[in-house]
Amino acid sequence: MTLMYLTGEYPRATDTFIQREVAGLRAAGLTVHTASIRRTGPQHHVGEEQRREAAHTFHVLEAAKNPLRLLKAHGALLARAPKRWFKALALAWQTAPKGVKARAYQMFYFAEAGVLARHMQATGSTHLHNHIAKSSCTVATLASEMSGIAFSFTLHGPDIFFEPHHWRLDEKIARASFVSCISHFCRSQAMAFSHERHWSKLHIVHCGVEPARYQGAPEGSAELVFVGRLAPVKGLPVLLRALADLPEARLAIVGDGPQRGDVEALIGALKLEARVRLLGYQSQDEVAALLAKSSALVLPSFAEGLPVVLMEAMAAGRAVIATQIAGVPELVKNGESGWLVPAGDEAGLRAAIAAFLADPARAAAMGAKGRAAVVAEFDANVEARRLAALFEAYAQGRSARLRPAPLEATP
Repeated sequence: MTLMYLTGEYPRATDTFIQREVAGLRAAGLTVHTASIRRTGPQHHVGEEQRREAAHTFHVLEAAKNPLRLLKAHGALLARAPKRWFKALALAWQTAPKGVKARAYQMFYFAEAGVLARHMQATGSTHLHNHIAKSSCTVATLASEMSGIAFSFTLHGPDIFFEPHHWRLDEKIARASFVSCISHFCRSQAMAFSHERHWSKLHIVHCGVEPARYQGAPEGSAELVFVGRLAPVKGLPVLLRALADLPEARLAIVGDGPQRGDVEALIGALKLEARVRLLGYQSQDEVAALLAKSSALVLPSFAEGLPVVLMEAMAAGRAVIATQIAGVPELVKNGESGWLVPAGDEAGLRAAIAAFLADPARAAAMGAKGRAAVVAEFDANVEARRLAALFEAYAQGRSARLRPAPLEATP
């Protein structure tokens, strides 16, 4: 099987789990070509893995901006299968959101889809898989219709669930061979926005980490860690205000994003400069090393899918403090492998951090349980083989279990 793997931006520093999944699928014996709608900037190429993947990734938008290449791609598709091309055009128009601007964007996606479809034909791809169900999945849906190559996608959330009708999640689920949902919560949302006849093709495959990369680090310093995009949805102001009344707590912030200026200003206003470090984006190895030197990871998000950074911290044997939202309780068991608090609850978050700082022995026990949970259910290589089993089953017309068994390793 030859897969074309599509995302909006690949490789990206905040989506290293996709790189691990691609590597796992290749290790399982599948040929995987990668495609990205947009080219990622050098700030995302924080390690050799990212630089290598970036060098071998096809950039759809860049290719579509070449008028000659765009015309040749659509001309070849039209000559080869005119009915498919016109059906794809009709689908693009019928599923476009309301409004002139939205329809214009839909035509851009149609143009990109033609370039991707032609590239899939040129590379001998037999299946298209997309991560994130928004615009790149629209391109994937249209490219599949144009080329006749089946497609599937991985559904994450939470933002797709804010505008499921805008992004026609129902149509994408209906047309996909199958959907890989990252959690039971995610699957339940897909069920809410799709017809019951499609529920059997909604499967659960976790995003994962490489537990061996972390090895259950020994006890580190007293510094807390936050890893994530500096965006309002991550709830960083709640965490910073909670820390202001905990003079013994220190924090390292890994990541960057549109809220960086606001975060810096709030750190200054709360006089936390001596206790909070802003580190920017870091590579997988750098994050692993930072977790090894830390005491716990704190994630005060307002909305999430199933955060991979929680898996990384738990794999490192670290206790975690997170908000009780979406799929997080499927990973973190409150009082056993970490603390869960209501989203936006500054007092609750402060109390959880204080409880953690007051009882390091209990935190260490939680960290050990967390690592065991990640090894059992969130190993990236095992999860990639579960996904490989889905590709194989659907290619052969066989049914698959809700949570598929991992594909057996090739002898």
